[in-house]
Amino acid sequence: MHDKLALSDDILLQIEKPERYIGHEYNSVVKDPETVGIRFAMCFPDVYEIGMSHLGIQILYHLLNSMPDVWCERVYSPWPDLDRIMRKEQIPLFALESQDPIRDFDFLGITIQYEMCYTNILQILDLARIPLLAAQRGEDCPIVIGGGPCTYNPEPLADFFDIFYIGEGETRYGQLLELYRECKAQGLGRLEFLRRTAREVPGMYVPRFYEAAYGQDGVLQSFGPIEEGIPARVRKELVTDLKDAVYPDKPVVPFIKVTQDRVVLEIQRGCIRGCRFCQAGQLYRPVRERDVETLKQYAVQLLHNTGQEEISLSSLSSSDYSALAELVDFLMETCAGQHTNISLPSLRIDAFYLDVMSKIQDVKKSSLTFAPEAGSQRLRNVINKGLTEEMILNGATLAFQGGWNRVKLYFMLGLPTETPEDIRGIGELANRIAAAFYETVPKENRKNGRVQIVVSTAFFVPKPFTPFQWAAQCVPEEFLHRAYLTRTAISEQLNQKSIKYNWHEADVSVMEGVLARGDRRLGKVIQKVYEKGGIFDAWGEYYDDSRWREALAECGLSADFYTHRERPLDELLPWDFIDCGVTKEFLKREWERAQRAEPSANCKVKCEGCGAAGFGCGICVIPGRKSS
Repeated sequence: MHDKLALSDDILLQIEKPERYIGHEYNSVVKDPETVGIRFAMCFPDVYEIGMSHLGIQILYHLLNSMPDVWCERVYSPWPDLDRIMRKEQIPLFALESQDPIRDFDFLGITIQYEMCYTNILQILDLARIPLLAAQRGEDCPIVIGGGPCTYNPEPLADFFDIFYIGEGETRYGQLLELYRECKAQGLGRLEFLRRTAREVPGMYVPRFYEAAYGQDGVLQSFGPIEEGIPARVRKELVTDLKDAVYPDKPVVPFIKVTQDRVVLEIQRGCIRGCRFCQAGQLYRPVRERDVETLKQYAVQLLHNTGQEEISLSSLSSSDYSALAELVDFLMETCAGQHTNISLPSLRIDAFYLDVMSKIQDVKKSSLTFAPEAGSQRLRNVINKGLTEEMILNGATLAFQGGWNRVKLYFMLGLPTETPEDIRGIGELANRIAAAFYETVPKENRKNGRVQIVVSTAFFVPKPFTPFQWAAQCVPEEFLHRAYLTRTAISEQLNQKSIKYNWHEADVSVMEGVLARGDRRLGKVIQKVYEKGGIFDAWGEYYDDSRWREALAECGLSADFYTHRERPLDELLPWDFIDCGVTKEFLKREWERAQRAEPSANCKVKCEGCGAAGFGCGICVIPGRKSS
């Protein structure tokens, strides 16, 4: 065990939650740096509590540390209190396990989960004393590699990364690290390693070998490789069989309470539903399930190896997992004696769910969550939500009969084709749910007298590789006007006293939209925002919209260009060179169906021919399924 600490006791006493920075957590992996050939720092560019809750990093940490010649350590964004001290005292950013400077590692892997962490990526590079721009890095710098959902449009970050790994991390790291060893043994430098990576390792995008050109109107005119042998398209990597895929049986247990303080069991990847606003639903196609017997073994091992008191089933839509009832029965049997809680996010609220919920948790403590996303059936058809008002009211009525009296409802404002009637529908639906409570629960059985309904609205952000990637996004004033209409609609309802309303920040949603569909020119904007002091932009108290607006203006760019215009279907998009397995033709078909408010079938009912069958796995090869 390493006893050294990068931070002195004096510094640790000055900062909030010093446990974020000292390492030594239970199940963390410590190796002898003298006996490994490759050192890999795996980074989540946000605070420790959020990074430690991320399953993807736990999987890759486990995968890389299972390689005898590799030591993978973790690093997170220092919170602003420590950030200030590190700059003042000239302390370089360090990895948790060894407390060694990141600058001395071979690789720095950064997972990019959401757009508003982009300035934190520059904070990480800066504190690690790695030049921000990939073009300025020398032989003594780590190779900076990005992964995660935001790499499906990597262009705004292209200047800062050496490599982007497109797709699921389990498949190519072995090959990439083998190539690194080979290049090192042959005395080949950084540039040649990157060139060979781009040419030889599938799923790798090396931005320095590609060039973008823009027209007078600012629209992307051409994009492609600038050297022979570099692929024009990069296809995503995918784990075709989850049965034997690696999974961390000894995840690192944090010292302090983190956002998801529980053991996570990933039951499947992908989603059959095809909601048109949802990027994850397209990126992780096709749906692939984990084997239920393997999951039972993992559950027992994970609880034993961590001492955690809660297990959570993770997937985009858990209700669609075919062996859910069997798995939940097993967990209830296994966990009952151990006082372990079971958490079931992403479930449809039906009789099965309520039966399970009443058995596994104290009804008094919980509230139920519905995500209708839109206030009218017409708009739910536009977004292909596959949820009717009848289903919502039935679920709520069953819940009220079962003793629940708190409901959370999630909606989006600013969806394509939205009208004032759709917005009014949000208040009306909340009112009908409240009415269902008063009709269902006799006065003498009502805890606290009334039902509590919390309506939350997020603002719609169009994302790449969704049918809405061509859609216009509202400007902040328009978003706020729609939030005002929602509040008014709720205040006019009979049961308004039972309904509370929250809405998101409009400015942040628009800037997220700029970064989500941006091009390479935004690299300069991100750098300027960082230089103006921008970090932790995903945190409301640190986000400053004026910094972003100023930086855009200084670079001769405008937010409206990226957000407020509907893109023509034939426009070259900055992410068109990536093949995520879902074809552009399918996305266009879905966009046109959305305009007509026509729903599409889910993958279990009928194949809509999205292109993901090309991977030859998962739901696409299940016998007896109707093909398109």
